[in-house]
Amino acid sequence: MLRFLRVILTGLLGFLFDGVGAFGVGAYGGVRVVNGDHHCSGRVEVNLHDKWGTICDHDWDMQAATVVCAELGCGIAESASRGAEFGPGSGEIALRSIHCKGHESSLIHCDAFISRNYFCSHQNDAGVKCSGTLMEPRLSVLSPHFVFSAGESVHFYCNIQPRDRVSNVHLYRHGVETPLVTQSADPTQIGVSLVLSDVESFQQGSYSCQYNIRGGFPPHRITSPTSHPVNITVVDLLTPHHWYNTSSEAPTGSVIKGEGFNITCSTPRPYPGASFQLRLVRSNGTLR
Repeated sequence: MLRFLRVILTGLLGFLFDGVGAFGVGAYGGVRVVNGDHHCSGRVEVNLHDKWGTICDHDWDMQAATVVCAELGCGIAESASRGAEFGPGSGEIALRSIHCKGHESSLIHCDAFISRNYFCSHQNDAGVKCSGTLMEPRLSVLSPHFVFSAGESVHFYCNIQPRDRVSNVHLYRHGVETPLVTQSADPTQIGVSLVLSDVESFQQGSYSCQYNIRGGFPPHRITSPTSHPVNITVVDLLTPHHWYNTSSEAPTGSVIKGEGFNITCSTPRPYPGASFQLRLVRSNGTLR
């Protein structure tokens, strides 16, 4: 008799608290949101044993919503909605309860319950509003040219969206993992100025920017996609050589008044697109 009661009790507990067994091997087929304003908001549905079903909202919270947004690649959770905000579903209620800590990459890593000892209908369907996929920033150089001499400062501008939740903006050089410049974002501006000071020739190459937002529960940082690269060239300008040709009658280092002469200026290496300037330094120090 005791053995019989033990079997019944074990079966009853397994029915009421199915626990992690709800996501057994091969049982979980993913999560989706439907009937929302965009592809990152709506009623939450999970696929168990090749059937889509809803989630009861009795224990639905921001931790679980955060995991759903992360699994869908939809940024951070802005709200965990209850009471069938996105309309009641149909068919099965797949999960009566789910408990997440908020850092899981998928609902499959949360404690899920297929059945619990309280009533739940489709008027209790859970939903979520996610921030959406973070938009790619756009990087530009605040200069009419992309060639700089060593020692100059290069002013980049990173255009970002959405600007109201951005914490920091970073400037990266291709091949370097750590950012060269990090700047706090101003929510009133559409972008952030990033200044690379005193550039050297080894710093030429491709640059890109990224931004971070903080949100979810528990709060955590999410990084945007990388902007398209911008290439800059940094050159070490060598001292040019110059010499001049005058008439054979003129003393060395002198030019006869009224006669013409030629000045040749050159550099040991080519700088495509560069130009030379001829300056006249008068005896009083002024330049022309």
